[in-house]
Amino acid sequence: MQLQRNIRARIVGVTLGIWMMPLLWMSWDGMPEMRAVAQGNSQAALDWVNRGLGSIQAGQVSEAIAAFRRATQLDPTLAVAHYNLGLALRQSGELQGAADSFYQATQADPSFTLAFANLGAALIEGNNLDRARDYLQRAIALDPQMGLAHYNLGLVLEQQQLWDAAAASFQQAMQYSPTTPEPSYHLGLVYLEQGKLDAAKSAFTQAIGITPTHAPAHYHLGFIAYNQGDLNAALDSFRRAAEGNANYANAYYGAGLVFLRQGNFTEAQRVLEYARDLYTLEGNTERAMNAERLLERSRNP
Repeated sequence: MQLQRNIRARIVGVTLGIWMMPLLWMSWDGMPEMRAVAQGNSQAALDWVNRGLGSIQAGQVSEAIAAFRRATQLDPTLAVAHYNLGLALRQSGELQGAADSFYQATQADPSFTLAFANLGAALIEGNNLDRARDYLQRAIALDPQMGLAHYNLGLVLEQQQLWDAAAASFQQAMQYSPTTPEPSYHLGLVYLEQGKLDAAKSAFTQAIGITPTHAPAHYHLGFIAYNQGDLNAALDSFRRAAEGNANYANAYYGAGLVFLRQGNFTEAQRVLEYARDLYTLEGNTERAMNAERLLERSRNP
């Protein structure tokens, strides 16, 4: 499968789709299992949490961050304050601060499943894979049916090239989150790495069945067809990828490869120029250069 791996390195661009928990803001009343502890916490801290939630509802994220942070200062044991602060910091793009806040929430409440899951996802974004794996496994131990935790654990294992374990995690995510396409899609990527092309096609097709406009899944079906010499099927998949996302540069790059192999140099130039320009806009210099090299081939066949 060395040929496949070489081609994959040339035409396949994978964006890591970390699945963060939806912004599930929490008040103290939203955590009934913890109400028995409420009397030991500062009422003033709870008031600041509620004030922060009001700011979130008003779209005032900076004010919410200040309110949640004030709540954590008044009562460092108030897990919901740390958790909401983590969500607010994540929403504002402060990844390290979000991770720190989720960690503090887990320390304040070692049974806080959502805090462990969000902490793991934040650590993946920070490329701290070993710690992310630990916290995601903790989330799964607390809630074995949490699909997002299985999925994010699969991403960690995929990056660590532990293919069998990654596939098992994505399959679990598919079981518990059957309406989300990303676990099927990444399962397909794992199967590609293992050389299991039929299984990969099935996984990508399943992702498309959930989200028909899933451009990367269409693209990878095209990649498989291209490797197998079925140029018409490959071109059809690349076109569907572009229809799903008109700014998906890989789709035009893949189509350019097909047109080059078919000897259709005019069409190759058209799509490769578009791919090059999109890669340039993305700041993906390496792929833009690859597209430019293919353009030279199309101009001087």
